[in-house]
Amino acid sequence: MQSKYKVGLLRLNLLLAALLPALMAPASTNLTEALLLWMAAGWLAVSAALVEFSHRRPALVPWQLLPSLLLTALLLTAPERFPLWLWAWAALVMLPQPAWMSALNLLLAALSWGWLAGGMPPEQAAFAGVVLAALLLLGLSRSRDLAPLRGVARRRAHLVPGLHLWPRAQLGRDLIRERARVHRDGVHGELLLLRTGRQRLWPQAQRLCALTRSFEHCYRLDGRTLATLLLSPDAEQAEQRRADLLAQLGPVQRLRVMPLARVVSLAEECRALERQPGTVSVQRGGEHV
Repeated sequence: MQSKYKVGLLRLNLLLAALLPALMAPASTNLTEALLLWMAAGWLAVSAALVEFSHRRPALVPWQLLPSLLLTALLLTAPERFPLWLWAWAALVMLPQPAWMSALNLLLAALSWGWLAGGMPPEQAAFAGVVLAALLLLGLSRSRDLAPLRGVARRRAHLVPGLHLWPRAQLGRDLIRERARVHRDGVHGELLLLRTGRQRLWPQAQRLCALTRSFEHCYRLDGRTLATLLLSPDAEQAEQRRADLLAQLGPVQRLRVMPLARVVSLAEECRALERQPGTVSVQRGGEHV
């Protein structure tokens, strides 16, 4: 899976990039500059260590904000030593980020250019401003072009390499297939919906994947809801297996269990999970527990 997502190559590039400020820091002329360079090297090194594709660690705003602030601080602290770093703003605006973050990057880029322009002849400052504006526009355009691809990546088949964890859309398709299998093979299948806290979602998802069989997919429906399809020879064995699974999984906020033969639609089951009065709702044929 690492080759598929090019994790190894990206990690190598980040480590090489971290090497540059790490080598420049000892030659810094003042402590502030050295600290900023070491912080930049540390940010890149930690990014390389955490680059393994995982939605457990999304690109949070503080993590995105740090390189922008570091770059601004370096350009304001030592503009005579890092003038070429002004062009790095074009790369930063290409990163996945909310609209307000893009606006902040543009503002910081303009501030950096204005600070550097004070030490340039007017014609050079104007030329640098035009080139920077063009690069920023290209970066924003590229970021906009990549936005649909990032959306597809978030909905890709496996949300985390190595786990049989799938997005909500896949469950809608699998329900049709598994209902047909239950009817054809005469086995017992049921849909489990689990509501948990946002902080516990990914640990619970990992545990759920570990406790289910490789051919039984698990699903992330939203930021607090997981689901899985369990197959057993009969209802009695399904109940015992479900009890064992839940005992090992740990506490959940809400649980809904529905035989596949009675599942009308995924949307309806999710609404029923929201409306159910108790923590646990288990449907068995025509019974409700």
